[in-house]
Amino acid sequence: MDIKIFQLTPFMMSCYVLSDEGEVIVIDPGEAAPALLRYLQNYTVKLIVNTHCHCDHCGGNAELIKETGAPLACHEDDLFLLRSLPQQGMMFGVPFPASPDPDVLLKPGDTVAFGNTTLEVRHAPGHSPGHIILCGAGAAWVGDVIFAGSIGRTDLPGGDFDQLAHSIHTQVYTLPDETVLYCGHGPATTVAEERKTNPFVRG
Repeated sequence: MDIKIFQLTPFMMSCYVLSDEGEVIVIDPGEAAPALLRYLQNYTVKLIVNTHCHCDHCGGNAELIKETGAPLACHEDDLFLLRSLPQQGMMFGVPFPASPDPDVLLKPGDTVAFGNTTLEVRHAPGHSPGHIILCGAGAAWVGDVIFAGSIGRTDLPGGDFDQLAHSIHTQVYTLPDETVLYCGHGPATTVAEERKTNPFVRG
C-alpha cells in the first residue's frame, strides 16, 4: 500500500490517498485541488471516505464524485454536518460547496477494501458525533480525534470532551504501540508516543 498526502484548504488539513494494485480510497478531500484530481487520474477510485463531516474535510466531495464517479461514505451520526457544509464555511469565512449525501453509511466493524488492503472502521465520537477512524496495515487514519501532542477541539456542534477522551482510550490506545497515527492536521505520530506524552489524554 502506498500513501500520498495532500495539504488542502486554508485549514491545512491532510487528505490521504491510499493506493494498492491500481485502486485507491480518498480520505477527507477537503477541496478538489488540481493536484489531487491529476493524481487520481491514474487510479480507480473505489471510495471517498469522510472521517467526519466538518467542512475542511468534506469540501471536495462534490467535485471528486463528479470527476471519479466514486461512492461517498461516512457515519450516519454526521449527516447533519455533511448537509450543512456551506453554513459551516460561513462561520469561518471560507466558502465550501454542498456535498451529495453518502452512498454508504459506515458502522463500527465494517471494512473498507481496495487492492489487497482491508481497513477496519472504528467509531470514535467526541470531536463530532459520527467520527470514524480507519485501522489496518500497521496504521490508523484518525482524522481529528487525536494529533501529535494534542486532540481535536470539542467546542463545535456535537463535540464532547469526555466522549472524545473515552474514544481515544478505547479506539486509539487499544491499537498496538507501534501503530502509526495519520492525523487530519499536522505530522504523523504513534500510539506509544501519544499514550506516553499527550498532555490531554494520557494512557
